[in-house]
Amino acid sequence: MRADVTQARRIVVKVGSSSLTTAAGGLDADRVDALVDALAKHTGEGGKEIVLVSSGAIAAGLAPLGLAKRPRDLARQQAAASVGQGLLVARYTASFARYGHRVGQVLLTSDDTSRRAHYRNAYRTLEQLLSMGAVPIVNENDTVATDEIRFGDNDRLAALVAHLVRADLLVLLSDVDGLYDGNPATPGTSRIEEVRGPKELDGIEIGSAGSAGVGTGGMVTKVEAARIAAGAGVPVVLTSAIHAADALAGRSTGTLFHRTGRRSAGRLLWLAHASTPVGALTLDDGAVAAVVDRRTSLLPAGVVEVEGDFSAGEPVELRDARGRPVARGLVNFDAKEIPKLLGRSTHDLARDLGPAYEREVVHRDDLVLLDS
Repeated sequence: MRADVTQARRIVVKVGSSSLTTAAGGLDADRVDALVDALAKHTGEGGKEIVLVSSGAIAAGLAPLGLAKRPRDLARQQAAASVGQGLLVARYTASFARYGHRVGQVLLTSDDTSRRAHYRNAYRTLEQLLSMGAVPIVNENDTVATDEIRFGDNDRLAALVAHLVRADLLVLLSDVDGLYDGNPATPGTSRIEEVRGPKELDGIEIGSAGSAGVGTGGMVTKVEAARIAAGAGVPVVLTSAIHAADALAGRSTGTLFHRTGRRSAGRLLWLAHASTPVGALTLDDGAVAAVVDRRTSLLPAGVVEVEGDFSAGEPVELRDARGRPVARGLVNFDAKEIPKLLGRSTHDLARDLGPAYEREVVHRDDLVLLDS
């Protein structure tokens, strides 16, 4: 038995589209019920709590809209999500009701969680649902999300939700029963039972999305999600949906990714892994040292160049003189304001332009360092 699993009190479970729907699109009620059967046993048992991150909204909307496969254009994806999301939550509501459990829908975009106030709101909503005994059903808000504010896949979303709700465990469910040391269809390959760090994956062939055409992920996104969660102090079990009950019971199924780091400060993990920079600031060497080594805020005096068209509060990339990204942060000024601030001290700016300009370009509480 896996102690990290059996001792987990708050668990985030992510399930992919291919585990809930038919290849032609449309929900498979039997698959949904089988998943809920596994989850419901652990909901409320011994104080355990489940947060379900569920794909399937777009896939569920394909057949009702007469679409043969997942559309490539954003507008039709949003339309399919609009139809499918209601069907998906209705199916979960009915299925969990068999066990007397209520569910609550929570739709997120990356913009909802990288900004400070939005992050707190998302946390409060999920925490309140759990405290009232409901099962949160989380999904990306595909009906309104644009390319600039999309998570890209629900595996990554699940890793970030696990961090947001301070989960003890993340379980990633798909149509493959774990990570293999090669193509699972190739004779001689074997399942990797445990991963204790990224270096153990060197040389492992990791596949992309399957051929069904209803999902967006694949083993690549699941391993990346596991890396994010494990690095933030949350162990991960990766297995197939049909083994969900065994995974939650702590049996040796799938692949267990051991935690490799500690929990980091709140929404900064979202800023690092869910936000898309809409501009860039180039820093001089002194500012790079201050931001990276001393973990200070970025002041106007250290900025030498601005790139992009952005507004205050949006994410930007911080680069060194060679153009290498070193950090990401939420900027306090519009792009058009920054050129007049370059190289100047906050004292001088306050004297010449007013007290509103005596502040950081990026505050250290809104800044995260990037891996080099």
